[in-house]
Amino acid sequence: MWNLMKVAGCAALCGLMPASSHTEVTLPQSRCRFALAWADITPPADIYHRMWGAAKHERATGVHRPLRATVAVFEPLERSGERQVLLALDHCVMGAVEHGQLVTHVAQASGQPAESILVVFSHTHGAGLMGLDRVSLPGGDLIPGYLHSLAASAAELVNECLRSLVPAGIVYGRGRCSLAAHRDFWDAARRQFVCGFNPGVPADDTVIVARVTSADGKLLASIVNYACHPTTLAWDNTLISPDYVGAMREVVEEATGAPCLFLQGACGELGPREGFVGDTAVADRNGRELGFAALAALTALPKAGTKFCYAGPVVSGATLGVWAHAALAPYELAAIASWHLSRWRESLAYRPGLPTVAQTQAELDEFLAVESAAQAAGDDARAAECRALAERKNRLLHRLAQLPPGDAYPLQVVLWRLGDAIWVGVQGESYSLLQTELRRRFPDQIIIVASIATDWGASYLPPRDYYDTGIYQESIAVVAAGSLEQLIESIAQRMSFSPSS
Repeated sequence: MWNLMKVAGCAALCGLMPASSHTEVTLPQSRCRFALAWADITPPADIYHRMWGAAKHERATGVHRPLRATVAVFEPLERSGERQVLLALDHCVMGAVEHGQLVTHVAQASGQPAESILVVFSHTHGAGLMGLDRVSLPGGDLIPGYLHSLAASAAELVNECLRSLVPAGIVYGRGRCSLAAHRDFWDAARRQFVCGFNPGVPADDTVIVARVTSADGKLLASIVNYACHPTTLAWDNTLISPDYVGAMREVVEEATGAPCLFLQGACGELGPREGFVGDTAVADRNGRELGFAALAALTALPKAGTKFCYAGPVVSGATLGVWAHAALAPYELAAIASWHLSRWRESLAYRPGLPTVAQTQAELDEFLAVESAAQAAGDDARAAECRALAERKNRLLHRLAQLPPGDAYPLQVVLWRLGDAIWVGVQGESYSLLQTELRRRFPDQIIIVASIATDWGASYLPPRDYYDTGIYQESIAVVAAGSLEQLIESIAQRMSFSPSS
């Protein structure tokens, strides 16, 4: 790079070419009407909690950090009546029934169309499994009441945001964080894939940040978009926890004095380097790593509605080139206030040979019988393994019962363009190829990908080449090979044709 700069400089001195033609730098920005509100949604400390097949407990024994619901509402400056409601929850996933009940309640209580409400999850595995199919288990009797209170809190947050919408400027930036690691690891000794840290494959380390300010410069919110499974805490953890997300928010909020919204990216094959532990201190350390990386990127952002311009030379010991921040021109402000919203269901073919309910129930009964026999024989290791495998079948039964009928899964996608940024909310657990490929194709765009949206029925979306390899994510995928690639093409086409001004 230095040699190229020297050549360019010499050419300029000889009158052959200018040394530089760039006199302005403008970071990606948006202008819209915006509001954000959040509330504590921590469940009772003794609610049903078992999220992991290997866990030996059923009820939670306490709280590590509170869980949070955050609502952000976006609408165009001209108040066209079109708006997008984003409801972010510190939970892992929801089933189709639970998700449908939540959205229906929020829509009715707030007067907003159900299709305008996008529920996304931080995907923490420490929050517990809030499924109505767990009601009969220890602590499960608390789930219906908790889900009702969660829906009521979410509706109150939406109404609070609708009352407090104000014109806002959003400035975006990029950072890097090495917390996330690839987690499809080949165990050569046992000749099988396991879901765990794989140091031999690089991982997407992109952090997208956004700073939202009102017209008078008040900081309304910070937004952090990063892809990494919140699986620091696993089967040995018995505490309700947002995992690393809690400490990340704490770091950002203590430094900025404003709420922080976390959006989980496409993290299908990404998890923390150090994870699957019971020590909450590790989750906090992971969160601080991401928090400081996000703060570094946020700190570098300029004031909304400005650009960095070359202001001319100043003669000193050397002739210095001075740069200064200047207000955007009216036409530039109009451009970053552009708005375009698309919502659709991408039809993805079901995977051939999906197990049937009857087949899965038979396998569940077999695991339960073997577990019982192992317990009677004093074989604790075998009993624990069968208990975990039975849990897999229980979850598969729940998912199969809620799959939409037909030969394709109608995957929900929301895309809204705000000025220089494109926001994508997408159902399912896509591999990071979703975000890396979109960002490769549109390098000049800020692209925020909020994955784990709506209910979990779509499960994982791995790349085509991962099918029939035995990797965990591929083994429980319900849609056919090539679905992720189809989804990427569909989103990219809409990104290409949605108006930017």
